Amino acid sequence: MFFLAETMEIFDTVAATGHEQLLFCYEPTSGYRCIIAIHDTTLGPALGGTRFWNYANETDAIRDALRLSRGMSYKAAIAGLNLGGGKSVIIGDPRTPRREALFRAHGRFIETLAGRYITAEDVGTSVSDMDYVRMETEYVTGLSGASGDPSPVTAFGVYRGIKAATQARYGSDSLHGLTVTVQGLGHVGYYVCQYLATEGARLVVTDIDEELIARVVREFGAEPVARTAIYDVEANIYAPCALGATINDDTLTRLKVDIVAGAANNVLAEPRHGVALHERGVLYAPDYVINAGGLINVYGEIQGWTQDQAMRKAGEIHDTLARLFALSAEEGIPTSEAADRIAENRIREIGQLQLSR
Repeated sequence: MFFLAETMEIFDTVAATGHEQLLFCYEPTSGYRCIIAIHDTTLGPALGGTRFWNYANETDAIRDALRLSRGMSYKAAIAGLNLGGGKSVIIGDPRTPRREALFRAHGRFIETLAGRYITAEDVGTSVSDMDYVRMETEYVTGLSGASGDPSPVTAFGVYRGIKAATQARYGSDSLHGLTVTVQGLGHVGYYVCQYLATEGARLVVTDIDEELIARVVREFGAEPVARTAIYDVEANIYAPCALGATINDDTLTRLKVDIVAGAANNVLAEPRHGVALHERGVLYAPDYVINAGGLINVYGEIQGWTQDQAMRKAGEIHDTLARLFALSAEEGIPTSEAADRIAENRIREIGQLQLSR
């Protein structure tokens, strides 16, 4: 009875979040344990990266897969891409050196979906991991020798999005002299810092990796702070570029910024936190809009785009956010709600076109 009750709860959750499919994958030899979530394929095959993380429990992994895959659907829709949303989360230690068998197992499970889901790299995975996946399936992007690391394109889109936010908030998109707190200095966070420093922004940074902090301090003159102190810094912009849920009940009372705009997924711990930012007068650039550059990069690989084409498309995030901010102001609604409305409208309109064929 316990198993049935838990199963019914999972089905209820899948239905409530609008998902089409949730797969549990296991291969004992490699220790591979993975959850693949497919949210919506109205616009095209579901595309979303593979996250490798040491989750506290399976419930957290399921929750992450469901939230991230839904975000990918909305990200593709609002960016004007013909893709649906999906995500893989592998449960385990991402530092493991035993990668070939694990990621080839992942590729075999993706192959069984026959093109409904296409993967790429994400937190805890790399281009070389995707090369292992490619040994077992063609439904993978971000390979070495192709579009490769999406971080530069993602960071460029975030940078352009930050400029759109400053234009909307201050009437100018200049970043010179503005203070930006950057949380997370991995591949994307590093490039975001590079763009910001080039424009003369003052950087206050933190990360769990002291070497990454030291690099940004050395190269861009950033000021380091402790991990939890980043929320207490008085600044113009908070740029979350690590894991999600950093806008929550605790941090909302501590933030002293005008803008929240960064590369992280699922920045809001709960939808109500987007409402809270709006009520406090903080301009929020919805995560799945501003960080769409990575998805654009791998979509470009599928379409045969050049790197310049992918960068130009990522640059359009500026105009997308400008329209979104205008809608939010006109309707008096949170930017998170405005983004959802735009994405859902496109999915609905295309779905109706397909039904009328």
